[in-house]
Amino acid sequence: MKEYRLSVDPRILELLGPNLYTNIYYVLAELIANAYDADAKNVYIISNKDDIRVEDDGHGMSYEAGDIAKYLNVAGVSRTTEDESKTKSGSRRKMGRKGVGKLAALSVSENVDILTVADGEKSGFVLSRRPENGDELKAIEDEKIVFERIEDHGSAIIMRNPQYRLHQTLAPVKRNLLKIFPLVDANFRIHIIRGNKTVTIDAFDRSIMGELSTLITLGDKFAPLCDLVPDSYPARRPDLVAAEAKKVMSITMKANDGKEHEYTLEVLGWIGTYKTTRGRKAELTDFPDNFISLFANEKMGEFNILPVVGQNKLTEVYVVGQLHVDLFELTELPDMALSNRQGYKSDDPRYEAVREFVRNELLAEILRKRKTYTDIVNADKKRLKEEAQRNDEAKLRAAVDGFRKNASEEAANALAVLGVNASREAVKDVISRSINVHSPDLGLKAKVDSQKKKILISQTYPDKAFADIIYQMLVFNNVPPDDILYTNCDDEVCRVPEDRAVYDYLREFFVESYSTQKIFVLFVTSENTKASWGAITEVGASWITKIDHKIFNIHPFRPEHPLNDEMQWQSTNRTEPTNGDLWMIKLNADIFCQKIEAVCDSLDYKKKNRTQNMDHLGTLVSIRDRI
Repeated sequence: MKEYRLSVDPRILELLGPNLYTNIYYVLAELIANAYDADAKNVYIISNKDDIRVEDDGHGMSYEAGDIAKYLNVAGVSRTTEDESKTKSGSRRKMGRKGVGKLAALSVSENVDILTVADGEKSGFVLSRRPENGDELKAIEDEKIVFERIEDHGSAIIMRNPQYRLHQTLAPVKRNLLKIFPLVDANFRIHIIRGNKTVTIDAFDRSIMGELSTLITLGDKFAPLCDLVPDSYPARRPDLVAAEAKKVMSITMKANDGKEHEYTLEVLGWIGTYKTTRGRKAELTDFPDNFISLFANEKMGEFNILPVVGQNKLTEVYVVGQLHVDLFELTELPDMALSNRQGYKSDDPRYEAVREFVRNELLAEILRKRKTYTDIVNADKKRLKEEAQRNDEAKLRAAVDGFRKNASEEAANALAVLGVNASREAVKDVISRSINVHSPDLGLKAKVDSQKKKILISQTYPDKAFADIIYQMLVFNNVPPDDILYTNCDDEVCRVPEDRAVYDYLREFFVESYSTQKIFVLFVTSENTKASWGAITEVGASWITKIDHKIFNIHPFRPEHPLNDEMQWQSTNRTEPTNGDLWMIKLNADIFCQKIEAVCDSLDYKKKNRTQNMDHLGTLVSIRDRI
């Protein structure tokens, strides 16, 4: 009669079993890793009505050869030398190290059947959170040791009455497993089975690359992933997708022998950003799509370090990546994994080095690429919008010309019929009726007006700090950034589109057109204005076209004609003449808000009240009681 005894206080099972893992996919990853270490070529995850079964066609365990006794040595270190770091076949590096992964299934079920066969020798027992008679585990009779997918060699872990369940559809199961166990190929396949449905995972999920806008790969092994990213903007592809060499760092650590040695830490893998986050709402038990995972020896050690390395930037929600650092699992170095097997010790020098590299270099670089992508997309949208505007303007021009021609012809014909002696009132009546008939031709005017920029902030770059305050106050008063033309704005949507000449672009907003919508100009004037040809040009253009404008002036400069210098302007001070800090007295702060509100009234924006505007302005610039 075979006996199965745990070589550990059985209470550890009750304490650790239910708490060691908090997610069914972490559990499956541990069991899959065990199969990998057993040189399995196939793992079968079978979801039945009353159990979840994980079978593999690895070597299996022999009771007679002592394999099972070794298996039941919970927390027994399995890798102490480099030779022990290899699997029995010698072709794989072992993923397991602490020997607690076998407890993973106890997080799902109180009692787990362990079945195994090695060269025809069958063995089986029940791993339980509460073993009988102290450390004894219940044996399973040979005739009840039945496998669903394997025959002569392999193992099966059967989690009965599981606490967690897999998704009802197999696609999400595949997606989640690939996030935490990407090491699959023709030599190691995972089969997910429910009833008569089967999904096989035998390759990295390349579909994720098709969802990316940017990508950086580290190391030759991952460089081919670049070819899978869509080529949306061929001319700018080098700015969006890059295959880089692996990151190599030198690090000094104390090994298990107590001596310090210098090691080479290598980071390989990939990091990218999604085109969009739409449609990525996952179920509560799912792993999110937004993460940076760490792997060692192909096994996931920490699912997401993004909260640790990120800086809470909005664009970080687009980031996804998988990084591989095998030094984390070097046999001669201390084990750095947390006891729950779902992360690493934060004070380990290897973890600190990788964390700093990702935070300061890799994440910063991919976010720069993401910004480039966003700028390109916005520029493309603006170009299409401008083309539509020019087309609509041309249609409006043709409509007006047609209106004039038709109206005058019909008026002339009517006058000829009436005779030259027709009364003035009769002529006016005929023309009026003609205009009424053809007025629908002007229906495009509203559409053309709505597409044009509404506000131009005219300024010089040395006065950008003051122009930024005006811009922020406009946005605070519900003016859409897309309605503002501000050439030095930090928000790309307000700047002149890429590859457009500045003055050609501005000319479209100053020239008279058949559309009556003109741009409202907010002039930022200072001593710098006299030295800027561009600012002077804008002043002259606004005077010629009689465009409405407001003046925001920096003392001691005095605005002059052709600006409307008879109109009250807003005055702001600097602590130093050229580039000092800005400040204003309460009266001028009130005038500032008054002018912003007047612009909003003129263009039908829903403005804030004076108290709200004064309070917000006080957060942007120093407001003093007196000079």
